[in-house]
Amino acid sequence: MTTSEALRRTPLLADLSPGQIDALAERTLQRRYRPGEVLFYEGDPCHGLFVLAEGSVKIFKTSPSGREIMLAVESAPSSVAEVPLFDGGPYPATVCAIGEVSACLISKQDFRRVCLAQPEVALKILAVMGQRLRQLVSVVESVSFGSVRQRLATTLLDFARQAAGNSFTMPVTHQELASRLGTVREVVSRNLSRFQAEGLIQIEKRTVTLLDPAGLEREAETEY
Repeated sequence: MTTSEALRRTPLLADLSPGQIDALAERTLQRRYRPGEVLFYEGDPCHGLFVLAEGSVKIFKTSPSGREIMLAVESAPSSVAEVPLFDGGPYPATVCAIGEVSACLISKQDFRRVCLAQPEVALKILAVMGQRLRQLVSVVESVSFGSVRQRLATTLLDFARQAAGNSFTMPVTHQELASRLGTVREVVSRNLSRFQAEGLIQIEKRTVTLLDPAGLEREAETEY
């Protein structure tokens, strides 16, 4: 995929003309990342906007003790690192490739020129930032008020909805799932085993089947 094609597929840049896309592509760096490779770290100076051409990344924060909490997963075609483009600060979180990832880096100066020329792009940025804020509020609410068991049930139901069925291939490892839930891998494994022993789910290798979706819904809605 050429850089122009990658930029053209991104919803954020959909209003740009072919000429504008090609001009931007000439100043854009396209990079490839291996699974587990970091695109940028929390606290790094912002060099620009990353447009995901292929693959998925996870966005996460790390505590001083090394514990991770996942904020979101983004898949191509989309973008990451919008906030520091405007506030002048460093990257607020770390972004890491989940699998093979191809990404395009648009410099801050070039992207600001695009926003000045096409106000619709700036409005789309606001929509993306609003979505990010809602995700963050949801994460804070879940970690603050829900138990690990409740958060795990909610996540399994979300995976099933994304797969449009009660059976799905687990899209993340236990460690990545723990990071998303704000806990450790051992706790996730233990609660998955309990769900299976209680007849709520069945796990065969990486395939998870919801045997009792209504029961999981009750777990997800339980207040502690």
